[in-house]
Amino acid sequence: MDQAENLRNVIKAKNIKTLEKTKVITITSGKGGVGKSNMAVNLAVHFTKMGKNVIILDADFGLANVEVMFGTLPNYNLSDVIFKGMSIRDIVTPGPMGIGFISGGSGVVGLNNLNREQIAFLVHNLSLLNDLCDILIIDTGAGVSDQVLEFVLASPEVILVSTPEPSSLTDSYSLMKALYKSPKYNKDGTNVHLVANKVMSENEGRAVYSKLQSVVQKFLGGDLDYLGFISYDVQLEKAVRNQKVVSLEYPSSKAAKCFESIALKTLKKNDDTHFRWGVSHIFNSLLSR
Repeated sequence: MDQAENLRNVIKAKNIKTLEKTKVITITSGKGGVGKSNMAVNLAVHFTKMGKNVIILDADFGLANVEVMFGTLPNYNLSDVIFKGMSIRDIVTPGPMGIGFISGGSGVVGLNNLNREQIAFLVHNLSLLNDLCDILIIDTGAGVSDQVLEFVLASPEVILVSTPEPSSLTDSYSLMKALYKSPKYNKDGTNVHLVANKVMSENEGRAVYSKLQSVVQKFLGGDLDYLGFISYDVQLEKAVRNQKVVSLEYPSSKAAKCFESIALKTLKKNDDTHFRWGVSHIFNSLLSR
C-alpha cells in the first residue's frame, strides 16, 4: 500500500470531513534575500486589517524570519503535533494584531515519513485550521529544494517574489522550470502570481514581470500572473534592520501601501470563487508524494 492510499484509508476510517473554507497562499522565491518573509508578514497584517483571521506557517525552518520580525519566540513547532501528540491549537504562537504563526521546525522535514497513526492525528489537527483562520499563509524556504517544490506543487495559490537583479530573475526561472518539469504539476490547479520587489517604479515592476513571463512562455509554454510590485523604500529597509514589520511601524510608507494593494488584489481575485484546494488538500498532497 502506498502512502497516498494509506492517507485516503486513514481519512475514511476516521470519517474526517472538513469544510475547506480556509484560503491557502504559498509564498516562495528562487533565492534568499528577496523579501519573501516580508511579503508573508505584511500581507498578514493587511489581511487582518480587512477583517480576516490569519495564520502563517513558517516552513522556512532554516531561517525562521517570521518569528524574528514578530519578535516572538515559539515554544512549540509542527513536530510537537506529529511526535508528541499536541493539538495544533496549542502550537499557534500569537503575534501582533492577533496574527498567529506556526513554526514548521523539523516537522516539515519529516512529513513524508509518518506512520498511519501519525497521519491520522496530523490530518485531524490540520482540519482544525479551518476553524482557526480564514487565510493560511505558507512561507516556504528559498531556492529550488525538494521541500520548496513540494509545497508549491501542492498549493492552489502561489506568490513568487523576485527582484530586478539578474540573479533573482534567473533563480525565479529555475524554480518555474522545476515546477513545469515535474510530472506532478497541475497547471490548471496552481496559479502562480509574480510580485516584483525592491523596484523604483511601477514600470520597473512591469519590466521584471515581462522578462520572466517571456522566458516562461518561450521555454516552458507556461504563464505567470502579475500581482503587483513593492517599491524600494528606505522605511522598509529601516524596519527590516530593526526586525520590525513595515506595515505596522510605518503604515503610511510607500512599501506599506504596496503591500495593501497586493492584499486587496489577492482577496478580490477569489472572493466569488470556490476554493477547490484547502488546508487538507495541501497536506494530503504533501503526504502522498
